[in-house]
Amino acid sequence: MPAGRRTKFLTLDQPGGPVPDGAGGYSEAWAPLDPPSTWGSLDALTGADERLTADTITAGATHAISIPYHPGVTVHTRLSYTDPDRGPRGFQIVGLRDPDESRRELVIVAAEMIP
Repeated sequence: MPAGRRTKFLTLDQPGGPVPDGAGGYSEAWAPLDPPSTWGSLDALTGADERLTADTITAGATHAISIPYHPGVTVHTRLSYTDPDRGPRGFQIVGLRDPDESRRELVIVAAEMIP
């Protein structure tokens, strides 16, 4: 993908250790990947686009996100960015692939997290 199409500055986080919530329980903490951010493209998916990950139906996927290859990105990674019109947006990865296995690009199928 041409770098000029990557117009979203994305933050990449991974699950960290449990953090006490003050009520006797724990909540999940997030820690930045290394490097913690990258430029990417964000494309909304339609129903016809559901099958982007190697014959796996990804129900609930809302967006395809393309970023330069990052070895730390997994299905547990969370992506976020601030849209100038809509404010903060977050995405949970439901599938990802390295299209030509060259470690140059990742195509991510993600579900937008509603705050």
